[in-house]
Amino acid sequence: MAKDGGISPREAEVLALLGSHFSNAEIAARLFLSVRTVESHVSSLLRKLDVPDRRALAQRAVVDRPRQEPLPLPAPLTSFVGRAQERAELAELIAVHRQVSAVGPGGVGKTRLVLAVAAEVADRYADGVWFVDLIPVTDPGLLATALAGALGLGEQPGRDLGESVLAALAERQALLVFDNCEHVVDAVALFLERLLAACPRVRVLATSQARLMVPFERVYQVPPLSLAGESDAVALFVERAQAAGWSLESPQHDQVAAICARLDGMALAIELAAARFATLGLDGITAAVSHPLRMLTGGSRADKRHRSVRAVLDWSHALLEPVDQELLHRVSVFVAPFTASAAAEVAGADAGLVADGLARLAEQSLLGVSASPTGTRYRALETIRQYGTERLDQRGELADARARHLRWCLTQAVDLAVAGPGWRARFDAVADDLRASLRWAADEPEQRADAYRLARHVAELTFTRHLLGESQQRYEQASVLADDPAATAAMLRQAAGVAGCRTRGDDTYRLYRAAAAAARRSGDRAGAAVDLATAATVAYRFSSTFAQTPPEEEAIALVGEARELGSGDRAAEAAVALAEAGVLSDAFGAVQGPADNAVPQTLARAERAVELAGRTGDPLAQSAALDALTAAHAWAGDTFACAATAGRRITLLSSTDNRLETPGGIHELIDGLGMAAQTSLGVGNLPGALRSGRQLADHPALAEVGHRATSWLLVADALAGNVEELLGAGTRFLDAWRRAGSPAIAALGPAAAAVAMIHDLRGDQDAEREWQAVWDRLGDSAERTYGYGALFDAMRMLHHGRAEEAMERMAPEPGEVWKWVTWIWLHWYVAIRAEAAVLAGSPLARERLADARTLTAGNPVAGALVERAQSLLDQDHERLLATADVFEAAGCRYQAARTLVLAGGEHAARGAAALAALLDPGETGRGLPPSPVASAV
Repeated sequence: MAKDGGISPREAEVLALLGSHFSNAEIAARLFLSVRTVESHVSSLLRKLDVPDRRALAQRAVVDRPRQEPLPLPAPLTSFVGRAQERAELAELIAVHRQVSAVGPGGVGKTRLVLAVAAEVADRYADGVWFVDLIPVTDPGLLATALAGALGLGEQPGRDLGESVLAALAERQALLVFDNCEHVVDAVALFLERLLAACPRVRVLATSQARLMVPFERVYQVPPLSLAGESDAVALFVERAQAAGWSLESPQHDQVAAICARLDGMALAIELAAARFATLGLDGITAAVSHPLRMLTGGSRADKRHRSVRAVLDWSHALLEPVDQELLHRVSVFVAPFTASAAAEVAGADAGLVADGLARLAEQSLLGVSASPTGTRYRALETIRQYGTERLDQRGELADARARHLRWCLTQAVDLAVAGPGWRARFDAVADDLRASLRWAADEPEQRADAYRLARHVAELTFTRHLLGESQQRYEQASVLADDPAATAAMLRQAAGVAGCRTRGDDTYRLYRAAAAAARRSGDRAGAAVDLATAATVAYRFSSTFAQTPPEEEAIALVGEARELGSGDRAAEAAVALAEAGVLSDAFGAVQGPADNAVPQTLARAERAVELAGRTGDPLAQSAALDALTAAHAWAGDTFACAATAGRRITLLSSTDNRLETPGGIHELIDGLGMAAQTSLGVGNLPGALRSGRQLADHPALAEVGHRATSWLLVADALAGNVEELLGAGTRFLDAWRRAGSPAIAALGPAAAAVAMIHDLRGDQDAEREWQAVWDRLGDSAERTYGYGALFDAMRMLHHGRAEEAMERMAPEPGEVWKWVTWIWLHWYVAIRAEAAVLAGSPLARERLADARTLTAGNPVAGALVERAQSLLDQDHERLLATADVFEAAGCRYQAARTLVLAGGEHAARGAAALAALLDPGETGRGLPPSPVASAV
């Protein structure tokens, strides 16, 4: 059983999702928890199941096991023996120093020692101990990916994984264990400098064959196992022999001690020698190890220890049958655990014979074995793996072995192209080998074609796995490896699509321009025109995602060049038409665009872009053009046409073929859903806004950016009065926004304002202040001052009976601030503005009501607001009460309840109770102030 008691039902749910290889943020979204809570559950599971990392937890997650049952704790494959003094010394060092490096030669036992110490000191760290295996990290640039995987962090669009790791650990009290740093020591050193500076409560325990040379580092030289007295070296040999079913009598211990002394107390050498006890006995082992070790003379003690391990490896290797030697060499090209079938393919041998050979190698401690629900996997210790590749290299066979490994990797990548049950786990099992093989092949001229294919596949797979930064990198790598400039252009376009999903506007712009250059080299003038026009469009359509927007004259020049290159080509002319609408007419309301649109010209250009895109038959081109037309209708003040066009776009994207699964397709869909949610709000279609908002919140591509995923759902819930749902989504928003570093993204302003308003209506001033601070952090803008900000402020004021303040807050005429009001707020703005005038007793009330009635005709919610205000002004009690039913039918429960309060009399108490139930779900009336709206009439 688990050493700290059984696994709770919630931990079992987390464990099951870990088994499906979900990140902490994805688990949090599925279980409606905060990421911090998920982290606590994962840390608890690591402790209870006594495993070092998330990968081991995933292997323990047996899918068919009842969720409520505690999982048994399997016995470790081998026990940890001795080293009491070393454990105490290392534990004391890590208690005092920020970063400790356990340094020593390969085979001395650094990893097992550090893991034992980490387990002993785990209780000192409130946020857990996290193990990062660096053996599979063949590319130093993927160090952050390995650490993020160990911590359960996914990639947040708009932020690289290194930044996400630092943000996640900034306030954590945790111990990180970095194992096997020597082959990426420079990358580790650079990252640790940033980590230790940014995360003051984090400590790092590293293993390496050489010190890391970073500030705060304290080096601990790991000694060999003790040889004197009750030696740890003898204890290890005896324990391993007994574990294999053989007993050693006390008188034999002297002979064992002599063997251990000849092996310099090196743990790996002793393990390998003990594995031969059954076949050689002590006399045979003594004779075998004596000869090679006598030949080793000279050099430092550390060097001798290196060579003592190599000598035993040579000896163990020599005792193998030639077929097993060959198998050990060939499987050494795997960097991650592998199956018998994978070994057979790479070794080029019969599967049955290979399975038998792997078993023999495991019996001799040359391979480790781990069992899981998905099958048995093998893995060589890094020292043995390096020995095997050296042997291949000495015999001139390494390139052939890596070529077979490359072909196996290509087969795995092709098989993974079809997603299905367990896809994430299958990808994660081979991902490190795919990366290692690609790193080798990319530098081998004769493997260039296969390297290109593998880079393309890895780019596609990492995109599906939501490793967007790596996906973009791999597409760019594939573009360099491609022999055909047309293929180069295609890869760069895909990279640009991924950059769009990452909200990296500068990269998207750069990559489309690079694709245009490649297309021109291939003779594809039309393709180059599309790329240039798209680059110009991106600069305006997604201007808020740029660190530095391109100069206006540069974008205009790109449009002109695209127009010249693409004349007569249908796709090119459609792309140019869209660029003209976006750049020349600012259909998208870009950051760098003019304050005033020439509305008729903008509308005409957007309509032409839609017409030409329709002729191409390309749904993504049509979606982009419809986006421009949606915005053009908004600037024209045609809210209904705006919503209808956004709806056309979603219908188109929902019926699209597999292009929707491409980076460009997913980018379009996410943008389209956001637009559909906003425009549905604009016409009072609250069910539609909630539906689109929920689709966004549930989209897997946004799992790591819950603030972006939930932003429009929060606005819709606030306006509908769905407070219980809003509180849950608000927790996810805040959690994700803070994990992302509290970015000042103006587009999140409506969500923060809406939630702050709801907490104000609830009377929860602490929560209101918290959300107000978030809103303030998002920055000031004209839209905040005149658009949604005025709307939500006025709604608060009206709720609290401050109608004159609300009227003053909405003093500007819509036409005076048209761009910030006509977007999606126009109907709400004029309706609430008219209501404020009525409740304030303003002489402008009838004029404002008349204007609002004309504008909001057809909008169920805004129309009902106007009708209610008119009834109040006319003192038509029956008409007033009828609007409550209209609000209910429109899904606007808050305004339905508020109508009863405004009606007064016997209805007021019923309305106040309904408001209390809405605003404080589960604790009706707790702390809610009485609603003063009735007295304002």
